[in-house]
Amino acid sequence: MVTIADLKKEAEQHVLYEKDKATKIATITLNRVNKHNTANAGMRARFADLVYKANVDDDVKVLVIRGNGDNLGSGGDLNEHGDRYLNPGPGENFLVDVEIDDPDVVYPPAGSYRYLHTLTDYFAKARSGNRALQEFKKISIVEAKGYVYGWHFYLCADADIIVSSDDALFGHPSFRYAGWGPRMWQWLETVGVRAFSEMLFTGRPFTAQEMHTANRFVNSVVPRDQLEAETAKYAHACSITRPNDVVVAQKTFIEAYKQYRGEYFGSLMTGWLEGMLPLMKDDATGGIDLNADDTFQQGIGAVVKDNDLNYPPDWRLSKKGRKG
Repeated sequence: MVTIADLKKEAEQHVLYEKDKATKIATITLNRVNKHNTANAGMRARFADLVYKANVDDDVKVLVIRGNGDNLGSGGDLNEHGDRYLNPGPGENFLVDVEIDDPDVVYPPAGSYRYLHTLTDYFAKARSGNRALQEFKKISIVEAKGYVYGWHFYLCADADIIVSSDDALFGHPSFRYAGWGPRMWQWLETVGVRAFSEMLFTGRPFTAQEMHTANRFVNSVVPRDQLEAETAKYAHACSITRPNDVVVAQKTFIEAYKQYRGEYFGSLMTGWLEGMLPLMKDDATGGIDLNADDTFQQGIGAVVKDNDLNYPPDWRLSKKGRKG
């Protein structure tokens, strides 16, 4: 039986951590380059653990999140879950995803509302790695580049500052195959209703410049060769600001404001909405029907890629497809 501890151990090579005690700047680097830094269950869990550790550590004031290679990341690993969402095989469930290793625990049965909702409700919690930065009381900076999709887009919604290369693309594939993503409320708040509605209903990714214009979701946009220097400039300025105690007080004030605006309520609402996915009836032919067994024969990742070609080139999620 594979445990979450096993997955976290494996993820150590994919989620790197270092800190500079002199500057109080810590860095989480996503390092799954051959998979565009897609995040699996172990990576999300390790990320949550590292954010929590940095939150307590007095040697950390600023946390930078970046990715090795050409992309911050292209979201969660769709093929990891395969068809467990709606077509689970014998004994398949999400116990390991929700960090339960006890073989005596019985997961809700496939076909029940709780089968999927147990997972999607877990995604509303900081410990899942999907909103860990919301409870981080220090300063968080995301260095965005290339693909900034799905789970990596969640990180941007929750970070304090986003520094982006001009070639970055922001969005979520699930807007096309499911219809929503776990950080919907926060995206509405940070992107703005009009711009986010366009992203949600068309499923198209937004460029870094569009995200800079949309409610200043992105703080700074620079050419790729200037990205690391621009991120370092922001991190340095934040590291020499007021003491950690002051930063934590500032962040607590901002967190209180976000809760007034319903940030966590929004997470719970989206978890509830995602749990309704098996009840959604397909009303078109040739589209993605997640209730059809044949959707998963070639893998949902392949289905999403094929569906991407149905959109205008400049609205496609794939960088390669956008050139076609």
